[in-house]
Amino acid sequence: MSTDAYRATLGELFRRRRFGIRPGLDVISALLEALEAPQRSFPAVHVTGSKGKGSVSAMTQTILSAHGLRTGLFISPHLVSYRERIQVDGREISPAEVVRGLDRILGAERTLRRGGRIERDATFFECTTALALDHFARAHVDAAVIEVGIGGRWDATNILASRVGVISTLELEHTEILGPTIAAIAREKSGIFHAGMTGVLGDLPAEGRAVIEAFASEKVVALWHLGREVRVENRELRPEGQTFDVHLPAVTLTGVRIPLLGRFQPANAALAIAAAARFLESSSTRMDGASVRKGLRSIHWRGRMERIARRPDVYVDVAHTPESVRAVTQSLAEIDPAMDALDNAIVFGCLLGKDAGTMLSTLSDLARTLVLVPVGSERGIDPAALKVFAAGRFPIVVVAPSAPEGLRLARAAASREGVVLVTGSDYLVGDILRSLEGDASEEPDLSDPGRGPPPALGNSASPPLANGRIR
Repeated sequence: MSTDAYRATLGELFRRRRFGIRPGLDVISALLEALEAPQRSFPAVHVTGSKGKGSVSAMTQTILSAHGLRTGLFISPHLVSYRERIQVDGREISPAEVVRGLDRILGAERTLRRGGRIERDATFFECTTALALDHFARAHVDAAVIEVGIGGRWDATNILASRVGVISTLELEHTEILGPTIAAIAREKSGIFHAGMTGVLGDLPAEGRAVIEAFASEKVVALWHLGREVRVENRELRPEGQTFDVHLPAVTLTGVRIPLLGRFQPANAALAIAAAARFLESSSTRMDGASVRKGLRSIHWRGRMERIARRPDVYVDVAHTPESVRAVTQSLAEIDPAMDALDNAIVFGCLLGKDAGTMLSTLSDLARTLVLVPVGSERGIDPAALKVFAAGRFPIVVVAPSAPEGLRLARAAASREGVVLVTGSDYLVGDILRSLEGDASEEPDLSDPGRGPPPALGNSASPPLANGRIR
């Protein structure tokens, strides 16, 4: 498969980002039926949440693979390569498989359009979802772990034969799509629960938890809760990760180790263990503690409290909400309790619609120097405009023309004993990783072509907007 063919195929796919978010599941359902319903050929674990859902998905996949299951993983967004989104047992989909798969999908779309069975072209996220499910079916996976794009109820992934649903967290996010309150967002995310499933809930606000519990009860979905049936104890931070114990209703796993930093990751690991346990139970398979430990020891999850350089230590994290930024700052303080803000620097960029003021306010105690950079999206906030939010919060504020230049300036500003944190956006972390590791030559430009603002959900009976993926 030539590089040109791969680039041309992804170029066509990426142009579909301009379609934005479209309502309903009609198009994805029709596409999958035209592809002979690949989603029906394997059982799934379906994961949603305001944050942490990617980590939970990745860890669930490694646990199931360690139990001998051939396991697919679908995540979004990607950081460096589009192929990160679709993996089987940790192996990314190949360029040739992307080209052949998208050729099938776009061919099916043309046939459906000619026959009047669909009224519009599929979005970027619908095509990518169809590609993933078709790839998993052709790879004959025993299970798939599928991360929701946004919300849950009307997300393009919500056409699965799922055995387990996970809701990791709830906070105000994408309110123009999911609704203005925690309760409204909970209603959308609870839509991943269907009769015959079991569910696992993270530590959720009481208002949202009540909504989800009521919906699950209506669907007869038995729930486990973090902090009740699922508990994390005896956590110990180590230089290259952390260890802890996880208690489930029928088993206790001691000395679980993950090679990930961040005080939030043990909870994500516990949710993944619980999800895997419930999935295996549905398959009449007993969870094996040694396999769980083996799977989690092997987890490699980019851009989440990832240290990419030393002296000064440089961390990258995709946090882009006030709560996730707060968790990152708390994690850094825990890693180095003696660190001095005078020694540190932050590289920050984010998208329009994000709460930049609150995020920067939270970060202001961490560092003396703030370097504001653009992110690779037309929805990125101009760094000069971000200075308004930074005013009075940092002694030194610098605007850089690019993310790599911003990192260079931040490393120069920090002392060798200090910390540089890069955060605010998936796009920003991706920009940094590509600049340091070399952008894959076959990958097209990752910048988002932009789109108009998505409509709100409303209260009508028609499906709300959640088929696309807001990144």
